[in-house]
Amino acid sequence: MIKLLICDDHAVVRSGLSMLLHGKHDIEVAGEASEGDEAIRMAQELLPDVVLMDLSMPHGKDGMTATTELKKLLPDTAILILTMHDDDEYLFRAIQIGASGYILKNAPHDELLSAIQCVAKGDAYLYPTATKRLMSEYLVKMKQGGEGAGPYDALSEREKEILAWIAKGYSNKEIADSLVISVKTVETHKSNLMEKLGLKTRPELIKFALKKGLLTFE
Repeated sequence: MIKLLICDDHAVVRSGLSMLLHGKHDIEVAGEASEGDEAIRMAQELLPDVVLMDLSMPHGKDGMTATTELKKLLPDTAILILTMHDDDEYLFRAIQIGASGYILKNAPHDELLSAIQCVAKGDAYLYPTATKRLMSEYLVKMKQGGEGAGPYDALSEREKEILAWIAKGYSNKEIADSLVISVKTVETHKSNLMEKLGLKTRPELIKFALKKGLLTFE
């Protein structure tokens, strides 16, 4: 049996997934969590084979943070991201932090079942269009320098955009309003890009931006 833990902030979604998956293709739904901290606690108690993890959970720890912590605590547990975000930044970040798979909430039921079985066996799973985009991104990076590319090249386009805004002195809220995204999303991108660039302070970031030619003064 594949022991499964479902983590989603919507009770209706959790209930629907549990009804859909329990008992299908040797899947046992061992538990349900409404946010990241609860998922981490339950995973340590239940030791599931697979955690089905939502990304956007406004109340409590989000899916990215919970996945990062779970992979440190339970490295053998496969984490399958189930999300509405058909977005390269979320996809690449999820892979970087150790998720075994990434599938959209509008995927057919059979595809979700196959994805769970796939990651439970230790394989990776990406929905078809994501695989194409991932390959395209890889080929672009290879053309731009492959292994010799610097840390800046590892940033997503959104992270590069937010780097420039931060370096110019804009606050997280001003950036969020301008890009029509949440402040929490800006903070996540900022944390990710600082980590990728090995920077810890705003002065370091501004210095880096100057070297990259991201700042212009009229």
